[in-house]
Amino acid sequence: RLGGSLRLADKVKQIHTVGDRATEVETESGWRERFDAVASNGDIVHTYKDLLSESPRGRSMGKSLAKKRFSPSLFVVHFGLEGTWPGIPHHTILFGPRYQGLLKDIYEHGVLPQDFSIYLHHPTVTDPGMAPPGKSTFYALVPVAHMGKLPVDWDEVGPILAKRILDEVGRRLIPDIHDRIVTQFHYAPTDFASDLQAHLGSAFSLEPILTQSAWFRG
Repeated sequence: RLGGSLRLADKVKQIHTVGDRATEVETESGWRERFDAVASNGDIVHTYKDLLSESPRGRSMGKSLAKKRFSPSLFVVHFGLEGTWPGIPHHTILFGPRYQGLLKDIYEHGVLPQDFSIYLHHPTVTDPGMAPPGKSTFYALVPVAHMGKLPVDWDEVGPILAKRILDEVGRRLIPDIHDRIVTQFHYAPTDFASDLQAHLGSAFSLEPILTQSAWFRG
């Protein structure tokens, strides 16, 4: 409606500057165009350290930001099931046995806990068109420490954690869940890092502590 254009599947390679102003955007395909102003909603470290690497401010901010504390990451299991569940809401939180201890394991200790709290997303209860007739789609999300605190091999750990999460959803809501799975994949901290250039695979960027909030954020 406003006359804009979307460029898809063409990652931004560089934001060019003149002095302290962003003036051009260049993508990996070689496309390059001038603009009066540039806004980036990409990862903050990636934006300064990589996209603004030609700028002295970009390089210095990139180094400064990389030293700050970052929020946890997420592990997300996406799955489609045979059947429908009108009794499972669109949004559900399945709390685990711990709360404060679980947060400390994620934020401070950097371990993969044996227990977890799960956010369960069930969009087909609201819009059945999100899946083929007679089927349902879900994802189950658990917070985990970012890659700087939890440097595990997610290719190895991922399938194990995915099964544990599905086991818990089955125990509490869908007893025969494994028999009903039509399709399944998971998204780990390494995917946040590779797909979204998220620093340390963090899902929420800078940790919102007082000294990194509001005016202090920069």
